[in-house]
Amino acid sequence: MTAYKDLSREELLELKSGLEAQFEEVKAKGLKLDMSRGKPSAEQLNLSMEMMDVLHSGVNLVCEDGVDCRNYGGLDGIAEAKQLLADMMEVPKDNVIIFGNSSLNVMYDTVARSMTHGVLGSTPWCKLDKVKFLCPVPGYDRHFAITEHFGIEMINIPMTPTGPDMDLVEKYVSEDPAVKGIWCVPKYSNPQGITYSDETVYRFANLKPAAEDFRIYWDNAYCVHHLYEDKQDYLIEILSECKKAGNPDMVYKFSSTSKISFPGSGIAALAASEANLNEIREMMKVQTIGHDKVNQLRHVRFFKDVHGIVEHMKKHADIMRPKFEAVLDVLERELGGLEIGSWIKPLGGYFISFDALDGCAKAIVAKAKEAGLVMTGAGATFPYGKDPHDSNIRIAPSYPTPEELAVAADIFVLSVKLVSIDKILESK
Repeated sequence: MTAYKDLSREELLELKSGLEAQFEEVKAKGLKLDMSRGKPSAEQLNLSMEMMDVLHSGVNLVCEDGVDCRNYGGLDGIAEAKQLLADMMEVPKDNVIIFGNSSLNVMYDTVARSMTHGVLGSTPWCKLDKVKFLCPVPGYDRHFAITEHFGIEMINIPMTPTGPDMDLVEKYVSEDPAVKGIWCVPKYSNPQGITYSDETVYRFANLKPAAEDFRIYWDNAYCVHHLYEDKQDYLIEILSECKKAGNPDMVYKFSSTSKISFPGSGIAALAASEANLNEIREMMKVQTIGHDKVNQLRHVRFFKDVHGIVEHMKKHADIMRPKFEAVLDVLERELGGLEIGSWIKPLGGYFISFDALDGCAKAIVAKAKEAGLVMTGAGATFPYGKDPHDSNIRIAPSYPTPEELAVAADIFVLSVKLVSIDKILESK
């Protein structure tokens, strides 16, 4: 295919005329398609329905160590759930606290505790003139929403094929004591699907922060979310690396079963050093009597162990893989060689990241909406919703049916072509 920038003005106008006719045809169908968030489809949710049968009125709800899950107690989770999530997170069981249904909630609380009470004896952040967080971009909008909510200044760190730009990370962390944290989605990152390289993880573990209360917020949301059995990214375990490097307290590691069992009804976990966990437990004593042990037990009885989770995730992959491949095939077939966009083919996670020509993302998302396709808002993958290049678009293939997805992908590429032609025509 000839790159659009190499076509004459007349050729572009002729091409635009044909594409507009196609677009009006699609628009006339009055479609309502949603590719805005990484929600599992009903078919994926059905995979966990038998979980609803493992506990009933005739079942013993007492744990292995004698805890009655119907009653108070067990502040930091039942032993079996700790073991299950510890194995999934590749950490020792004693380094895990089990929370409620949402790891995002745990992250919010972790920042809130730091604001009001400080971290291991340091000055509470609310008493400081300035608190800053590093934000790898493009990244996860809900991470950025938390730090923005607390008035924390966010600093963009560009992502590379091996993870965040570590030269920049090291510079900010070592030189500025106001830098208190960094958001990370280290495996199959949101939205690019990048997994941090060994060297990136080593450099994280060996950071020398100017702030003693600096923490890495390691959100390993997609630790078992592979698309392929024979092609899987591998991520080095951060807690053990930090310990080896003499920085045992520097990381909070988050995970949950939200996209494994039921989003909104899963179980979440935090893994950290003994010192960090002891401090968190002290504050939890005031906050709660303990989280939902019945739900923790339900998960353990359903999955049994980490191998049960692995097998379960293969079923998810069988549903997700064709969807990802369908979108990627359309992108390659319709946009390959046109030089009006680039994308990464991920091996796992929930998203495909698309980079349009500079200054086109907002217009593409708006154009797609005209034809009935709702996408994640352009700019959402950057702090404050401001993409400096207005180029990144997050594609979420999980929720639509395969039939809807085929139509959605066609609307998307049509929108990319039309907006890109207008952009190129401006300069001709």
